[in-house]
Amino acid sequence: MPRSEDMSATDIATPHINPQGAPIAETILLPGDPLRAKFIAENFLEDTVQFNGVRNMLGFTGTFNGKPISVMGSGMGIPSIGIYSWELIHNYGVKKLIRVGSIGAMQEDIELHDVIVASSASTDSNFLSQYNLPGSYAPTASWKLLKALVDQAEKQQAHIHVGNILSSDIFYNFDQSVNERWAHMGVLGVEMESAALYATAAEAGVDALGLFTVSDNLVHDTHLSAEERQTAFRTMIELALPLNALD
Repeated sequence: MPRSEDMSATDIATPHINPQGAPIAETILLPGDPLRAKFIAENFLEDTVQFNGVRNMLGFTGTFNGKPISVMGSGMGIPSIGIYSWELIHNYGVKKLIRVGSIGAMQEDIELHDVIVASSASTDSNFLSQYNLPGSYAPTASWKLLKALVDQAEKQQAHIHVGNILSSDIFYNFDQSVNERWAHMGVLGVEMESAALYATAAEAGVDALGLFTVSDNLVHDTHLSAEERQTAFRTMIELALPLNALD
């Protein structure tokens, strides 16, 4: 694939990313699962080339509607996405980072397969303490990406939910009352990464957004099967990809 102004130089390696000369685009999709990154590259992008395989965290660059775009797994949890997003921004010049993942809904009117878009991300993590701010920081999405995503959803007539989510460090929580308390404050759902992504992007002055397919409803105790999880996120990807066209 020829190098373009939308791709960064990739002649360096970090402990977690080693492109070996393959390009990385200024826009990247970040699913947690590296195999989902591979699926996106193979089914939605053209002219793809793999740029990462370190720790089997697969990354690919291709084109969508003729413009370069990358996709890479980010792993599970705030520490993992904190590492990958920082390196992508500071070492490889990525400007737009779009998390595409699954989420557990905390509100009873949100259905399986629905798409949640995180305008902000509350957290129980200690990640934000590194910034030594004189108060409680609220990590938020890029308005440019958020507005474009909502416009794209209206264009595609896709039903989405926009609001605050929770990025939690804890999957199996000893305190089983926490979900109800977060839900009471209007939190739409829980995942494990976006607060770190939003804060890392904000500190660096770049754009980030998280959108999620609802894989579980924690109120109704309903869940997508493992097979359904592999295919249910198509609407989310189709909403995310056009954001690559933004300047």
